[in-house]
Amino acid sequence: MRIYAASYLLPVEGPPIAGGAIAVEDGEIVAVGTLDLLTAVCPGEVTEFPGCVIMPGLVNAHSHLELTHFPAWKMRHGMYYAPRTFVDWLIQIVKVKRGVTADDIRQSVREGIRISLESGTTALGEILSCRDFIPLYGESPLAGRLYFEAIGQDPARCETLLRELAQAVTLPAGDFLPGLSPHTSYTLSESFSRELGERAREWLLPCAIHIAESESEGAFIFNSTGPLADTFYPHVHWEQYLPPPRKSTSVRYLDSLGLLTPETAAIHCVHVTPDDAGILKERGVSIVLCPRSNDRLNVGKAPAHLFKKLGIPLALGTDSLASNDSLSLFEEMRYVEQEWPGLFPPEELLYLATLGGARALGLDEVTGSLQPGKRADFLVVEATGAPDQLPERIIGKGKLIELFVQGIPLAELVCS
Repeated sequence: MRIYAASYLLPVEGPPIAGGAIAVEDGEIVAVGTLDLLTAVCPGEVTEFPGCVIMPGLVNAHSHLELTHFPAWKMRHGMYYAPRTFVDWLIQIVKVKRGVTADDIRQSVREGIRISLESGTTALGEILSCRDFIPLYGESPLAGRLYFEAIGQDPARCETLLRELAQAVTLPAGDFLPGLSPHTSYTLSESFSRELGERAREWLLPCAIHIAESESEGAFIFNSTGPLADTFYPHVHWEQYLPPPRKSTSVRYLDSLGLLTPETAAIHCVHVTPDDAGILKERGVSIVLCPRSNDRLNVGKAPAHLFKKLGIPLALGTDSLASNDSLSLFEEMRYVEQEWPGLFPPEELLYLATLGGARALGLDEVTGSLQPGKRADFLVVEATGAPDQLPERIIGKGKLIELFVQGIPLAELVCS
């Protein structure tokens, strides 16, 4: 057993503890309290971090590590241009991915894992399109939810994909649990979307869905018009699968298919109406905000004030390096402070980046806070001040001194 102590312990599920410490054994937190209390009841070597805060590892609730090397791939294939619109960006993604190899993706995932750890993330809500790389996550020290992505319109291809998904969700992936990711309302046929919802319920799996990310999505779902219909569908040879106008929003459409449940993580939710938000609240859906990605793609700004007013569970995600500058949730939190001044107090932001993310992924019994029985995933951040100032200082100027995953420091994780 080992005990780790700091000037303060920030458990998230409770107030800061001055002179706080955690006791760790076999990769699990076995006790939380003051250093004096723990040394009295838990024999073990003590490591102290004066002038620092011990806090939970961060939970990135939406990532695509397959795309970590996207900026380099883009340059390698001579695609130097910056997309002008969301659909231009989608087409660029398709073009670039057509030119990469399995080894390219393997290296990209590994780099994404390394970057995530170094930026303080210990758990992910990861979207995986290529199931050949499940072992990479199983070999990593990270925990999380591995959402297997489904995209398809052709009935024969969808049937094959369902068989592949049925196998993928049974494969071991270390400390990653399985989930499904019906990609979006416009990249899936209606029948395939329904089938995925039924399979998710049958297999007892949560879903992650990109919802209402752009205005073009809204136009497509309502009228089957706009750049998705005119440009994207022809580019991927889906003209024959263009659906009739649904006269609906993405939220209402997905709800009609049975895809919105308390186990659903709704990603982005930029272009949602108050009625849509009411549906998301009623269905118990969690929303994962990705504000830097939305800004980078110029798709708008999610109505976070509305979500918070309604009490919809929220979390934070970075998305991928195809639409963001980093995989750092610390940078995401700082951006949220600029994007919605005063809306989220610092302590709430830390919650969104830890326990809020864990709850959105259905992992709050495992990670997201410092509680006995959870994984010993924690950060040591250099930050001082009064207890009520700590969250602000951690986000604004805190320096990440050390990261532990299951009680093992980052240096040993990298070496192994």
